[in-house]
Amino acid sequence: MNKISSYISFIEREIEALHLPKAPENLYDPLRYFLQLEGKKIRPILTLLSGELFGEKKENVKHAALAIEIFHNFTLIHDDIMDKAPLRRGQPTVHRKWDDNIAILSGDVMLVKAYQQLSKTNSDVLPELIELFNTTAIEVCEGQQMDMDFEKMTNVSQDEYIKMIRLKTSVLLGCALKMGGIICKTSDENCRLIYDFGVNLGIAFQIQDDWLDLYGDQTKVGKQTGGDIIANKNTLLSIVAKENANQHQLSELQTMRKLANPLEKVKKAKSLFDQLNVKENCLEVMKDYHSKAMDSLSKIQTKNDKSTLIGLTSSLLNREF
Repeated sequence: MNKISSYISFIEREIEALHLPKAPENLYDPLRYFLQLEGKKIRPILTLLSGELFGEKKENVKHAALAIEIFHNFTLIHDDIMDKAPLRRGQPTVHRKWDDNIAILSGDVMLVKAYQQLSKTNSDVLPELIELFNTTAIEVCEGQQMDMDFEKMTNVSQDEYIKMIRLKTSVLLGCALKMGGIICKTSDENCRLIYDFGVNLGIAFQIQDDWLDLYGDQTKVGKQTGGDIIANKNTLLSIVAKENANQHQLSELQTMRKLANPLEKVKKAKSLFDQLNVKENCLEVMKDYHSKAMDSLSKIQTKNDKSTLIGLTSSLLNREF
């Protein structure tokens, strides 16, 4: 994965070279702070890898990659405000370090900066890139709204949940990859396939995230075991549990949601989920979307090597269990 490390370093250098204005400090300091927080840089790496897959140098794809990364960070700043999150990547969130109003305005400027980067790409394909970017941005907002709506709902279907994570998380991965294809002027079919690869990879990744929340090793996953259970979040695990449960088990699930002791709540959830085959069922769904992603990737027509993309996919979907 040395190539991935080199791409991360490349993106970090390009972010440092953005030369954001110094004033007003309360507008631009939060941007500098947030963009320099350590992160995986998955989305811009996917854009660079897509460009490489279709025969383009990273220098010619970098502005689209930066646009994707800056847009993603804009969504995180606003998500953190809505979620009242105290930390992001182990550091104070912008609204905690400054305040809500500054975070909102800094996020707004970050969105404009994303479009500034996108406008620097090849003018021949810019209209197509902007159309894709706009569609994706709207879909991400739709997914975030669905996620917030789900917090007030007791019954969410598996199809509804998959649609939500597709919009909130996965379409941006698809967009990141398709942008590389558009810039390289590959075929429409290749663009469709690389987009589908990204979307299905994103869905599999999010399902695995849900799974690891309860079944992962806390020391390796890096967050509290059963955090979603404690917060009564609708995830694929809780949805599958309800779909598999009989009336008595549904009653037990409702009782579990009301438990005040976090450790007792997580223990009870695991016991009920084991009875309902939740662990196995959710893994099967994840593997199904992973399989769909790899099928799309295998059908892409190119003379260039796919091994780095395959390796990145493997590392994303083989996090510590």
